[in-house]
Parts: sequence; structure tokens; C-alpha cells
Amino acid sequence: MTRFGFITILLVSLSALCAGAQTIEKFPPPDFVETGHEFPQTTTPPPDNQIYEYVDSMVLLASMLAATYLIYRRRSRKGIFALVVFSLLYFGFWRKGCICPIGALQNVTLTIFDSSYVIPLTALFFFLVPLVFALFAGRVFCAAVCPLGAIQDLVAVKPISIPVWLEEVLRLFAYVYLAAAVLFAATGSAFVICRYDPFVAFFRLSGNVNILIIGTCLLLIGTVVARPYCRFLCPYGLILRQFSRLAKKRVTITPDECIKCRLCEDSCPFGAIRMPTVPWPDTDYARGKRTLGIMIILLPVLGLLLGWCGYALSPTAARVHATVRLADRIHMENTGLVGDTTDASDAFRATGKSTKELFAEADAIIGDFVVCGWIAGAFLGIVAGAKLIRNALRPNRDQYTADRASCLACGRCYEWCPREQLRLKVLKQGVAKC
Repeated sequence: MTRFGFITILLVSLSALCAGAQTIEKFPPPDFVETGHEFPQTTTPPPDNQIYEYVDSMVLLASMLAATYLIYRRRSRKGIFALVVFSLLYFGFWRKGCICPIGALQNVTLTIFDSSYVIPLTALFFFLVPLVFALFAGRVFCAAVCPLGAIQDLVAVKPISIPVWLEEVLRLFAYVYLAAAVLFAATGSAFVICRYDPFVAFFRLSGNVNILIIGTCLLLIGTVVARPYCRFLCPYGLILRQFSRLAKKRVTITPDECIKCRLCEDSCPFGAIRMPTVPWPDTDYARGKRTLGIMIILLPVLGLLLGWCGYALSPTAARVHATVRLADRIHMENTGLVGDTTDASDAFRATGKSTKELFAEADAIIGDFVVCGWIAGAFLGIVAGAKLIRNALRPNRDQYTADRASCLACGRCYEWCPREQLRLKVLKQGVAKC
């Protein structure tokens, strides 16, 4: 049995396990024994979530397998585009953008940091499957299965190219978003990825007006800058990028040999095609070594500097947590800074819990934010330093290649390669070699 076949069987088994898992009621309804209250009977039966979980898992796995086949075996842009449309209709408009691997990142984070939280197995399955495929076949999930990428792909009418250095700078926003999402999920404060999903309002045909405006702006930008959310904001995409660097298979522009015809240079709307390089002159080589040395020294400095910034911002960030906000409100009410009360403060006083306990709990949460703020800031500093080091390097390339991390495996470059046209018997042998 091949390795790919083994992985397929493993994923099918895992999906069946996830679909068959029983839902545990974490917060059961209260028991009104003394008052004799009975819950009213519902007039309509609840939806069979188990069936949907099973179907969603199977559709995800089938879509990932289909995307891999279309990208590497068929090399068919038309087939990939058809799968894009299907994914948008099913995972986007039919399933309302939920559940998705991007949001599942927060479930996984909360599971790691909160022992009382049990992640739904379907969420874990959705989180892991694209990563497993990325290790073997690159970003096939981004290519044709992700509904957020699909809706952006359809509006990429006339995208322009962005310099590589500018794209690297803009991608720092995604790292900030990833750090914030992990920070707030780890502290149990909020699931910011789900709260600020820019396209969920389109999928559900309802939602927050501000989010709808953000999504509209991203789609308008996406007409000239292809997939701006995927490239510069998506936190899950960053993880897929790193897994794709280790992928066993990678997208090749040509099916066999590169004849350096330069026709593919402008075919990629995502700036993922890397051109052949020329040897460095001796003077540039010496200057590059000095620059690389400076960047290596700068790496820990950036880590410490941004780590301190994360520490300084942690008290402000902690106010995202409901307990910290409540403690601040109770403190203002007790000291006379405000004259009225809120529903949250009234509910707290009705519990009979002492303010001392509340303040102690809030202080513990702020302490967690201080530690996590240091870690998140240092992480961003190391990322920035690593990007500077990478820009100081100059890899050797003798042909046009698709960058393993940046390539979204959309298949657009296939149609521009004359060797591909020869494989499809559109061109004759002599024309494809000129």
C-alpha cells in the first residue's frame, strides 16, 4: 500500500470516529426539583447534528482528495475552478461557513490551555486534515476547498502583481492576527477569528453591518489584489505555509522541463512564481554576508523589544476578557466613579460572590495575559527577524519555480506553459521547444 493510500484510509477512519462521537452536554440545564418547573416541549425536533458532522467530514475529505487529483494528476485549471465553485456553495452558503479549519484553530488552542474544555472531534478533524494534506501535497485546501478563498478567487478579475518585499511586509498582519487569536483563545477571552470572519455575513445573508462592510472592502480589493485575506490576514494560512515547505509533492509550472520561455512570469496572481537567479558578483556577495550577520544579531533584539511591547499592552488586552471588564465595573461602582449599574454587575451581586474573589480572579487573568503577551510579542519579533534574515539570503534557481509556501496551487500557471500545451497536444513538438 502506498503512503498516500495509507493516509487516506487513516483520515476516513478518523472522520467516521468524529462523526460517530456523541455530543457531551457541558452545561446541562438546571434541575428545578423544588419549584416543580418543567421545560416546555419543543414543537420541532432538533436537527440531527451527527448526520451533518458525518457528511461534512466526508465532503471535506472527498474535496481534498479531488483537489489533489486535479492539481497533480489532471493538472486541470477548469477542474480546480469547478471544485472552487462547489466548495463555495457547500461549505460557504449551504453550511454557512461553519465549521472551518480557520476557526478550529481557536478550539485547538483552548483545548491545550484549558483542561476543562473538550474540543469537538469534528473541529479537530477539520483542523488536522488540511495540515496532513499540506505535508504531502502543499496547500490544496487553499486551492479549491476553503470557502473564504473561493469567494475571493471568483472576484479576482484583473489582479496586479505586488513586489515580493511588500508582500512579506503585509503578511506581518497575518502573524499579528495569529498571535492575537491564540492569545485570546488561550486565555478564554474570545474567538476573534470567528467574531471577525469577513465573509460569514455573505454566507449567512445576515450579520453585523461592520463585518459586512469589511468583507465588501476585502472583495473590492480582491478584484485587483488577488485573495488579500488569504495572503495577508489568514492565520491558518500561515500554518499551512510552513507545512507546505515540507511537502513531499509541490506544484511545478511545467509538466517536465522548463524551457525558460518567460510566458509564466505574469500568470500567477499571488506572486508565487520565482524566477531564475544569476550568480552574485564578488562585491555583492561580501556585502550580503555582512548584511546577513547584522540581521542575525538583530533577531534576538527584535524578540526582546516586541516581547516588552506585548508585556506593556497586556493590561489593555486583558480587558477583552469578560471577568476583567466586570471587575473594573464593580470597582468603579464601589468607589463611586459611576452612579448606575449594569446587567452584568447586578447579576454578579445576585450571586452573593465577594468582590475580593472577583478581583483575585481578574488579577490571575491579567497575570496570564502578561505571560502570554511576552510570548506573543517575542514570537512576532522572531518572525520579523527571520524575514529580514531570509531577505538577506539569495537562493540559487536555474528555472522558473512555484514557491512552496506562497503557491496556492490554483493551476493558473499550467495554461501558460508551452510544455503543458504540448502534453495536452494543443501545440506541436517543434513549437513547444522554440
